[in-house]
Amino acid sequence: MDGVLIVDKPHGMTSHDVVAVARRCLLEPRIGHTGTLDPLATGVLPLACGRATRLVRFLTSSDKDYDAGIRFGLTTDSYDVTGAEVSRSDRVPTREAVEDALESLRGEYLQVPPAYSAKKVAGHRAYALARRAEQVTLAPVRVRVTRADLLDVTGASARVAITCSAGFYVRAFAHTLGERVGTGACLESLRRTRSGEFDIASAVGLEDVQRDPAAAARRAVPLDRLLAEFPAARLTDEGRIRVSHGQEVNGAHLRVEDGIRAGHLSVPEWVRLIDDEGRLLALGTPGKGQGSLHPTVVLT
Repeated sequence: MDGVLIVDKPHGMTSHDVVAVARRCLLEPRIGHTGTLDPLATGVLPLACGRATRLVRFLTSSDKDYDAGIRFGLTTDSYDVTGAEVSRSDRVPTREAVEDALESLRGEYLQVPPAYSAKKVAGHRAYALARRAEQVTLAPVRVRVTRADLLDVTGASARVAITCSAGFYVRAFAHTLGERVGTGACLESLRRTRSGEFDIASAVGLEDVQRDPAAAARRAVPLDRLLAEFPAARLTDEGRIRVSHGQEVNGAHLRVEDGIRAGHLSVPEWVRLIDDEGRLLALGTPGKGQGSLHPTVVLT
């Protein structure tokens, strides 16, 4: 099975748990997720299967959409409701205060990841050090928030729609929001509705994967439909053979060049190398020769 299966991750499971279930049901050992979701979270978890596992680094770098539930008046060590309580109060911010704080959290800035995260510190996972009450100092990461819209306020809780860059921690966002409004806050619920080109409308429930693996597999996004934002270069028969052997190709080995004309225009950073039927054979990068392409990621 080669492609990306978009799973609607259930609450309470780790991303690794979902991968384990998929491997067992689909009888495909080569499966990896393209962006971790905490056990608290639900929603879009793209699983790269078979040869698509070679494309994971490209599939993890896209923006994400979230529907976040944020609880005011409560802070925890993990920045979500599953953590140990740090502080509690009866204070609830006004809607205006929340909207003002959200405005300040849009844009590009440095975000410090939570101590309870999978980031590594001196070779150790940060969450492992935090659980042992060891000091955890994480470097801030540049993130981007293009949307942070208040959807609803009910009592001490708010729902916020967020669009953010890869590597963004919604838990840290909730914690900072609580600091900005002066009441403290933590993440109460989280649903990812989009990860790059994959959205919740295309997702399959994990229970469906378990009940009918063959039907679930048919809903996977095939290799040929992945990374459509990259320009494509169609290979001749000779070019296809060269790419399968990891050899560079140039204009003489291309039939149709969409968005690239080797030897005449500059070669983009990444190019999809496809055959006459549109099958994705490799991803190419600029080669040593003028206008040449090196098959950096070969899928054949």
